[in-house]
Amino acid sequence: MTAATMQRNRPSGFRISKKVLPYVLSLPALLVCIGILIPFFTSVVYSLQRYRLSQPWARQFNWGDNYISFFTDPRFWNTLEISLLYAGITVLLELLLGLGIAMLLQKRSTLNNFISIMLLMPLMTAPALAALMWKLMTNPGFGVLSYLASLIGLQDFRWASSPSTALFTVVLVDIWVYTPFIMILLLAGLRSLPTQPFEAAALDGVPRSFVFFRITLPMLTPYILTATLFRLLDSIQQFDIIYAMTQGGPGDTLTVFQVEAYLNFFQSTNVGRSAALMIILWAITYFLSNIFIKNWLRLRERARGQA
Repeated sequence: MTAATMQRNRPSGFRISKKVLPYVLSLPALLVCIGILIPFFTSVVYSLQRYRLSQPWARQFNWGDNYISFFTDPRFWNTLEISLLYAGITVLLELLLGLGIAMLLQKRSTLNNFISIMLLMPLMTAPALAALMWKLMTNPGFGVLSYLASLIGLQDFRWASSPSTALFTVVLVDIWVYTPFIMILLLAGLRSLPTQPFEAAALDGVPRSFVFFRITLPMLTPYILTATLFRLLDSIQQFDIIYAMTQGGPGDTLTVFQVEAYLNFFQSTNVGRSAALMIILWAITYFLSNIFIKNWLRLRERARGQA
């Protein structure tokens, strides 16, 4: 039996037309997109309503009143300020620490690879669990960190229970959890940089500071922008660490957007205000992501032009 005959006699299975195949392959992405858009537009509708779970009979559209009321609400401006401050501090410190650790571990070796894997351990811990662990360690009565602080003269350090130190404590937890994320991204970027410019600089006796600021940083900028974008969008939406440690307090010290929306929904049962807060948060993250993506694309085009 010839090969052509065998091919002819082979039973034909289920085949998809080449014209239909692209649509079938894109179907999962379409379903995910629909699954994202339905809750989003539902939130938009809720944000345009005066809607409290405790008063369902009074539910009606007030259109932009939920948004307009924010302009005269000091609590909203405090939430905006705290959210931006928290995101800015955490991202800046994590970027500096992550870059420093990545530079130390840049050389490929068994020890450096082992250290980089061990440094990823905090990232594998759920942020809420990490916050509860730090809450125990910073307990003024029996926490190990409170005991260590007392050894250096910081008696009765209140950590997250004091308005003056709550932000510092929560930022410390965020840095412990998420610095490995930036470190591993920048480490991958450093190890992927071409070696020729650094070898030429070494032969010419160029100072290390010049190499770092004029060669390493410009070539690493796309990776820095990517890491900063991911962490900035995550930090400005932070909830689990802050709520697990302080529930947004003391007072309104740490009432970031996610915490404020949560309290409005579950404590005040104000669905409309909570949804409006989340839409404003979405608008802020959309604006920031556009800025970073445009800069990243500009850097990529400039790199292509120089290549």
